[in-house]
Formats: sequence, C-alpha cells, structure tokens
Amino acid sequence: MTKAAHLRSRARLHNPKNPRRSVLFTVLTGVFVLYSLMPLVWLAINATKTQHDYVSTFGFAFGGSFALFDNIAQTFAYRDGIFGRWLLNTLLYVVVGAGGATLLAVLGGYGLSKYRFPGRRGLIAVVMGAIAVPSTALTVPLFLLFSRVGVVDTPWAVIIPSLITPFGFYLMQVFSAEAVPDEMLEAARLDGSGELGTFFRISLPLLAPGIVTVALFAIVATWNNYFLPLIMLTSEEWKPLTTGLNDIKLQTYSAAGGQSPLQNIILTGSLLTIIPLIIAFLFLQRFWQAGLAAGSVKE
Repeated sequence: MTKAAHLRSRARLHNPKNPRRSVLFTVLTGVFVLYSLMPLVWLAINATKTQHDYVSTFGFAFGGSFALFDNIAQTFAYRDGIFGRWLLNTLLYVVVGAGGATLLAVLGGYGLSKYRFPGRRGLIAVVMGAIAVPSTALTVPLFLLFSRVGVVDTPWAVIIPSLITPFGFYLMQVFSAEAVPDEMLEAARLDGSGELGTFFRISLPLLAPGIVTVALFAIVATWNNYFLPLIMLTSEEWKPLTTGLNDIKLQTYSAAGGQSPLQNIILTGSLLTIIPLIIAFLFLQRFWQAGLAAGSVKE
C-alpha cells in the first residue's frame, strides 16, 4: 500500500460520518443505562400506587388508581409532619455542611496551589492520605470526641464532619494549578491588584467548573449521608431524611409482625428524597458546562 492510500484509509477510519460503530460498546452502554434507570423507574411507578395496588400488582405496572398526590399528602401528614422536619434538617446540613465544605475546599486548594510556604509538600501528602481513609472508620472516634465536647445529638455533630472533604480539597488544588495561569496572577499583582481582589475578579471565574464539581460531590455526599447521623443523632427532631425513612421502615415492620402497612409512604418519601438532588444537578450543570466552554476558548 502506498503512503497516499494509507493516509486515505486512516482518514476514512477517523471520519465522524463513518457508519462503522462498535456494536458491543453500544450494547454495553444501553445495558448500563437500563441498569441505572430501572430502580428509579420502579420507584416512580410504585409511588403512584395505593397500599393495596402495591401488594397486588406487578412492580413495573401502574395500579388501578393514580394515588401519587394522596401518597404525598399522607407522607407529609405522617406523625404530625415529621417528614417535613426531616426534609428541613437535610437542607440545613446541605446548605451549611456542603456549602462550607465547598468554600473551604476552594480556598484551601487555591492557596495550596498558588502559594509556596514551608510544609506545603507535607500538607499535600496529608490530604492525599486522608482521601484513602474511609469516613466510616472515623465515625466512632468522632462520636467519642463529640460526646466529651457535648455536641452529640445536635446539628453540629453532622455539620462539623461534613465541612471536611479531602477529595474536594485535592481536586481544587489540582484544578487551580491548571485553570489559573501563574502569569495572569503576576500581571494582576504588577497592576496593583491585591490578593483578595485578584482571587475574586480573576481566579474565581476560571475556577467555576471545579467549584461546581466539588459542590455536587459535597451535596450528594451530605444528602445521602446515613452512617454519621445514625451514630450521632438519637432524637427525631434533628434526623435527616436518610435515617428518618429507615426509622419508618423499622417501626412499621416491627409493628406489623414482618409486613409493613406503609410501603406507599416509604416509597413516596424515597421519591421525594431524590428529587432535590436531581434538581440540584440540573441547575448546577448549566454553570458546569458554561465554565468548561469558557475555559476551552483560547485567544
């Protein structure tokens, strides 16, 4: 084969209009999508059923009546509206805990990336080592520490550990090193800009994709946090949705001798629990994509 023919052959292979596609890759992608969506579809369908339809119909088939709104009303009315209190508690933990974790990760990662000081390499090693430590391994020591301080069974027992995210710290350190050129910072300093002004006017817009990524990780981790509030909280007035729904399941199963009469409330509460996460992802995705597009433009 001549060199020209070889180049034409490679051009055909890399042509985006080439009809040849990997069937195996397409099938695997389809299987992964079905595997990911089936639990969500099952939950959405069964949240529309009455208690009788739930136990008498197929899981992926709708019941005889559409009872979603009745189930929502029953969920919020259950035990004098305890579900609404759990929802507010979860929002509190996300806003203060995940928001604070994102702020600290951005400031710490940026400072670690753009400033040189004694002990910097050791601090980076500590952060990377902390990523390898599972959070569940620290829950019991934290409980013993917080019990001495007197913050067990208070919101601070959940908020304080949520403020630390070693992965977000490391992610922002790596992202800041690549997204914010040192030459741009030096030019801003030569123009008389202070460090805070440079950070807010120049660095912060460039860090938008990384900030949104860390925020999404922190929001999901705090919203789905189960083991930490299970250990730290005993009173129902401060429990989040994760442990609260589990309490409904345990109480109703034990009261019914192994058969729960409140599956419709449990399923509807679970559906309501994941909706805010979907909304948060769809809302933050706009800033994610806009930041990535802005960062990809070169003068």
